[in-house]
Amino acid sequence: MKGWNGIVCILVVVGAINWGLVGLGMLFGGSDWNVVKLIFGTWQPVEAIIYVLVGIAGIMHIKSCRANSGSMMM
Repeated sequence: MKGWNGIVCILVVVGAINWGLVGLGMLFGGSDWNVVKLIFGTWQPVEAIIYVLVGIAGIMHIKSCRANSGSMMM
């Protein structure tokens, strides 16, 4: 299970950085700083799979946060 947690953490961090860059790009001149799209933009199915994996990782991370917060209260 530790391997999955590492993958989930990496995907959540990648997603967070990507959305942060998208937001900064919008604030500073409307540029598209979407790193995933810049790297995989020509391969739209791969780009879509990455977005789905990041979304699943976010859901898994929420569940792990809830599990950890419950154990901290005891």
